[in-house]
Amino acid sequence: MKLRLKDLEITSPVFSTLSAIPKLYTSDGENVSPALQWSKIPPETKQLALICHDPDAPLPWGFTHWIVYNIPADITEIEEAGGDLFTAGVNSSGSKGYTGPAPPSGHGVHHYYFWLYALDKSLDLKAGLNREELLDAIADSITAQARLVGIYER
Repeated sequence: MKLRLKDLEITSPVFSTLSAIPKLYTSDGENVSPALQWSKIPPETKQLALICHDPDAPLPWGFTHWIVYNIPADITEIEEAGGDLFTAGVNSSGSKGYTGPAPPSGHGVHHYYFWLYALDKSLDLKAGLNREELLDAIADSITAQARLVGIYER
């Protein structure tokens, strides 16, 4: 199936692409996930999956902050501090759920990629997958993807 890069869109009412993620959504604040909204979902979509990843983290594979999947195709947002209605994966700190930006002090600007994937199958994946496991599980079902990139620096 052909991957569509322009059909799906993801936005947030609290930050825009390449703007700073407000402190509230970081480990320096309340450490709650930001509200996210999406649109232009391809008609063949059965499920959605979401990953928030920081490739700038000083670790070999970056740092994954949030993994949520088994999101029904008719859902168009996750509210602030939301995501509990869907299946949670394991972030790089080893826990389920969201963990906010916490770059090392003086390490410069970090980029936080919120990747949204449209899937043409309902996969009913078990809870607790890490980023690599989720990407492996959905690879053959992705029909569209979109990203929103926020930044944060200490």
